[in-house]
Amino acid sequence: MAKLTKRSVDALKSNAKSEAFIWDGELRGFGVRVKPSGSKAFLIQYRNAENRTRRLVLGPYGVLTVEIARDMARQRLTEVAQGKDPSAERQAVRAGMTVSEICDWYLEAAEAGTILGRNRRPIKASSLQMDRSRIATHIKPLIGSRLISGLTLGDIEAMQADIAKGKSVKAAKKKGRGGRSKGGAGVASRTISTFRALLGHAARHNIIETNPATGVRQLAVAKRKRRLGAAEIGRLGATMREAMENGEHPTALAAIRLMLLTGFRRMEVLGLQAQWVSRADHCVYFPDTKSGEQVRVVGEAAIECVEAQTNGSPSRFVFPADIGTGHFIGVVRVLSRVCAQAKLEGITPHVLRHTFASIAGDLGFSELTIAGLLGHAARGVTQNYIHLDAALVVAAERVSREIATILDGGQGSLSVIHIRRPSGHRVDDAVEREAEKERMGA
Repeated sequence: MAKLTKRSVDALKSNAKSEAFIWDGELRGFGVRVKPSGSKAFLIQYRNAENRTRRLVLGPYGVLTVEIARDMARQRLTEVAQGKDPSAERQAVRAGMTVSEICDWYLEAAEAGTILGRNRRPIKASSLQMDRSRIATHIKPLIGSRLISGLTLGDIEAMQADIAKGKSVKAAKKKGRGGRSKGGAGVASRTISTFRALLGHAARHNIIETNPATGVRQLAVAKRKRRLGAAEIGRLGATMREAMENGEHPTALAAIRLMLLTGFRRMEVLGLQAQWVSRADHCVYFPDTKSGEQVRVVGEAAIECVEAQTNGSPSRFVFPADIGTGHFIGVVRVLSRVCAQAKLEGITPHVLRHTFASIAGDLGFSELTIAGLLGHAARGVTQNYIHLDAALVVAAERVSREIATILDGGQGSLSVIHIRRPSGHRVDDAVEREAEKERMGA
């Protein structure tokens, strides 16, 4: 066997059915393992004082270089020669780790960027903030002192039931923003999702042997169905105009309008920068969203809303903060006040996004088109507009124009007719014809 090198480790291919190994020809017992998933890790294999074969994982390839791993292996194998059993010692340490300690490890490693989340990228700060809140509010108070080695699937599902019943709800109001934490099926299900994920990271990084949350069943959560109908949009628009005259914050009101006209998420609107918006391309170029880098098509009404905000503004943000150089953040409070005046209940920024999607559906657009407008689709939008992207531009224009008309007190098509689509007919077909005219310069 030859000496392990970076080239030989890079050349090691995974086997779909089993783990594969290559061993160092210079240091006996030192090698690298590749799992069927393709992940590679350095390890040592030895016999302990009882003549039992043991393996000890040193760390993942990429985090450790071949040279560093060889030095670690030499140190551990020296301990074996002295009568120690490093694998048993590590298992003893792991067996004594509590849930709180595993959670602390996860937060520290995630902040350092050594844990990869969605799309094989470091976990976003916003996601990590939510994880931290769930850990502190629900996981640690309920099972933080439990040993990982004794944790069962039943224990985790019991924690989920306790969260749903509100047992982890704090008696006193939290300091700062957010108020009192709440229980419920949605909170419980999302907390279990966070817990299962962090345990999975711990197992993958060899901090724990196995993930005790594998196979856990999360509570079913009813989908949010609240949306604004045409009459409610009109009432909201009238109330917003009245609120503007009475001194309500103009930046917040403009942000609410843009949410309705685009279906953008709250932070996508509040963090929007003027340089990302292209009137010529009918697009907003987001360098980062919940799903990564995206390009979203928008209608003329949305572009006009943005330009009204950025005209003469020195800030890079479309919706700048009143103090400092950041962006505005107080839209939820203003939305609550306006909706209370309009006698509209249960309205959140997500409801505005759902309303945009629902109006698009009412106008006859397909789920594929709506997914593209909302940024759910995996495909991107090219600057020169391929066939479907041109159709998306037309769709965004129709939806935003419909909402703007109703919002401004006019009679949109949905206010005066009930759309019915004959079997086999899609409004998307008409949109495609309009898009074809646009591409041909008609």
